[in-house]
Amino acid sequence: MRLPKAAHTSLPWRIHDLAPDFRVEDVWSYRAPGAGPDDFPAMLAALRAAGGLSTQPPLVRLLFAARWKLGALLGWDAPGAGLDGRARPLRDRLPDDLRGPLTGTAAPDTPFTIVYQLHDESADELANRTVHTICHLGWAPADNGDHELRMAVLTKPNGLFGRVYMAAIKPFRHLIVYPALTRQWERAWLDRGRPRARAR
Repeated sequence: MRLPKAAHTSLPWRIHDLAPDFRVEDVWSYRAPGAGPDDFPAMLAALRAAGGLSTQPPLVRLLFAARWKLGALLGWDAPGAGLDGRARPLRDRLPDDLRGPLTGTAAPDTPFTIVYQLHDESADELANRTVHTICHLGWAPADNGDHELRMAVLTKPNGLFGRVYMAAIKPFRHLIVYPALTRQWERAWLDRGRPRARAR
């Protein structure tokens, strides 16, 4: 479910101090029935077990395949356009208490790199010639007394070109990608711990 930006900015996440130059693009919530305040690691494990882009519906996979193809043709994703190239990695900004060994990895089959993971929040990032993006996941109390997952997409567009690009893909994010992600992630929580069926 889409949330107002205040649902992210009003909570005391560490990301606020680390990325004040990024703007909040989207905030989305994912239900986790029965979840308590200490279940964030279990949710992350469930998301990773559910898989990445390759497990999304065909239309979502088609959109991302078209994006990668276009990026390859126009050089949007060239090595020099990403982290340690055009964009300075967010991990370079981490204070000492966040610089310990990482206890998790970014979601499989995605272009993101993990920045940090705590007991109630995590951040991954990617950068290319269009935008530097942070995917922040936070664990927050829900209205019904459970806890829920909140995803905030923070962006730093690369000039006018990046701003136009973000505006152009907004309908696809809101109408196709995020609803599909909601179905996958909420199902991942419900199915956690269950053996997965073998592919035939």
